[in-house]
Amino acid sequence: MNEAGVNKAGTGDAGGGRTVLAVTMGDPAGIGPEITAGAWRALRAGGGPAFVVAGDDALLAAHAPVRVVADPSEAAAVFADALPVLPVPLAVPARPGAPDAANAPAVIASIARAVALARDGRVGGVVTNPISKLVLTQAGFRHPGHTEYLAELCGVPGQAVMMLACPELRVVPVTIHVALRRAVDGLTTAEIVRCGLTTAAALRRDFGIAAPRLAVAGLNPHAGEGGVMGDEETTIIAPAIAALRAAGIATSGPWAPDTMFIPRARARYDAALCMYHDQALIPLKTIDMAGGVNVTLGLPIVRTSPDHGTAFDIAGQGVADPSSLLAALRLAGEMSRNRRSA
Repeated sequence: MNEAGVNKAGTGDAGGGRTVLAVTMGDPAGIGPEITAGAWRALRAGGGPAFVVAGDDALLAAHAPVRVVADPSEAAAVFADALPVLPVPLAVPARPGAPDAANAPAVIASIARAVALARDGRVGGVVTNPISKLVLTQAGFRHPGHTEYLAELCGVPGQAVMMLACPELRVVPVTIHVALRRAVDGLTTAEIVRCGLTTAAALRRDFGIAAPRLAVAGLNPHAGEGGVMGDEETTIIAPAIAALRAAGIATSGPWAPDTMFIPRARARYDAALCMYHDQALIPLKTIDMAGGVNVTLGLPIVRTSPDHGTAFDIAGQGVADPSSLLAALRLAGEMSRNRRSA
């Protein structure tokens, strides 16, 4: 057995060696059903992982041919002809663009089922469709988002780290879903170190980078300009960099946030530790919105997600782009293979 009791031999591999992933339903009134069908059409002939959806089969059948299965092990055999679905029924029919809190329990159940499959080694990883935090909160969901809920389901509350990745850049926000004022007030050396250690370990295990290089962003303009624009770089960030270096991790910084994402700078590191949410997400989404992937580090399972929301405004119009979900599926398959070979 490997960490958290996950059987390393149970990796979601199909008989022909094709990784099988679990995809969650997401908010049924959003673009999740459409992009799931689009991803299936792109992957059905091979060239990527197969997947099974934990979701409402009637909802998905409006977008693709569906085959209800009893176990993920059946997914690869039917994937070329139909979208495999492990049924998680909705409470009320979904209407595109009109989210309903009555369906929140099904959305949550879909996530829990996919995570359980991954923890049992019956799939190679979990790819989550976008949820509406507002809708789930209205139904009593007490977590700030996917990342925190997944950590609890995996038995590692408070240990998960969010990474956003695309081929050109990987970023990790040290503080995530909190108001900017709270992010600044709550920034600590210990949290930067925790995120750095988790990121370096994931770069080795999940991305196959033997000697990862981390770049640490400053908090203030020009990384504080020697204390003229703030002292967090010297009092909080620099000690974290020293601790990461002492742990044997190649760590540089504090970098001036306005120049560290240009191509020449990006070539000097494998992941950037950023001090708050938008400092990390704005450059990544600017560089590659369609190909961006949300990755949760620090879990005993592989988890990725598209780097966009529910897009209620275009749901049901047939114009949703599955590119980010495809990128999330392919990255999850790659991470699963790297974990098996580690």
